[in-house]
Amino acid sequence: MRKLSVAVERFPIAGKFVISRGPKTEAAVVLAVLEDAGARGRGECTPYARYGETVASVLSQIESVRAAIEAGADRDELQALLPAGAARNALDCALWDLAAKQSGRPAYALAGLPEPVTVTTAFTISVGTPDEMAAAAERASARPLLKIKLAGEGDPARIAAVRAAAPKAVLIVDANEAWTDSDLPGYLAACARAGVALVEQPLPAGRDAALGRIERIIPVCADESAHARHGLLDLRERYDAVNIKLDKTGGLTEMLAMTAQAEAIGFGVFIGCMVATSLAMAPALLVAGRALFVDLDGPLLLARDRPDGLVYEGSLIRPAPPALWG
Repeated sequence: MRKLSVAVERFPIAGKFVISRGPKTEAAVVLAVLEDAGARGRGECTPYARYGETVASVLSQIESVRAAIEAGADRDELQALLPAGAARNALDCALWDLAAKQSGRPAYALAGLPEPVTVTTAFTISVGTPDEMAAAAERASARPLLKIKLAGEGDPARIAAVRAAAPKAVLIVDANEAWTDSDLPGYLAACARAGVALVEQPLPAGRDAALGRIERIIPVCADESAHARHGLLDLRERYDAVNIKLDKTGGLTEMLAMTAQAEAIGFGVFIGCMVATSLAMAPALLVAGRALFVDLDGPLLLARDRPDGLVYEGSLIRPAPPALWG
């Protein structure tokens, strides 16, 4: 009989990680482990306060479906049992891993996908003063792709400082909903002067209509505004790309479906992550090869990772080893 075990694990962040909503000192993740007939599947999620999640609420959601999961509920049934979010992600990814271990076939083959390839991830520069961000960018300037966290007031100076410190890197910026309608023209112009390739979620979700009324001189990507397939079409006039994350979609099953729908609509696909371990990144690598940008640097921001973690060679990520996931 299938058995579910759940644990909360904490991984300290190396240095500091700061976005517009404040600092983070550790990644508190929930680990779901499914065991069945000698095989074991794992999935990891990160509860996110922005979406009303806590460790306690995610544990409660998982417990609410324990009986169904242990009785043999599959991935399709799980889609109906839980809404999109962190709890469903941990269980869905554990089910994929379990199926791979039981069948002896890799998860990508079970999903009908090509073998994952090595991809380049963005590396995140936290919000700080222009001088602080320039120093961090200079230390990371050999990396080909940098993701710059912004905070609203003072962002043009931050962007200019980072560009001066990392003149060869491709830059994407992430405001995490910190801009206002009146900020848009000047801040987008500052991004254009710095050669920024993509602006992520400049305005608050639900208050982003202005993006459909302006000329977007730089592609704009939805993050907090886009969770799963539902509502994607409504975003087409405001955004050029969508950030698809396992913890938002509620697992690989929905990530695959959302990626296909986003591509069909004409969105660029951005594969993102929360700050978490290699186990949380591994399922996303199945679709990362078809993304416009990949931001799966969570383990690089931690003081320590899991055993058998992903292999990062600078900003290159090798496909996940079977001992980790899939």
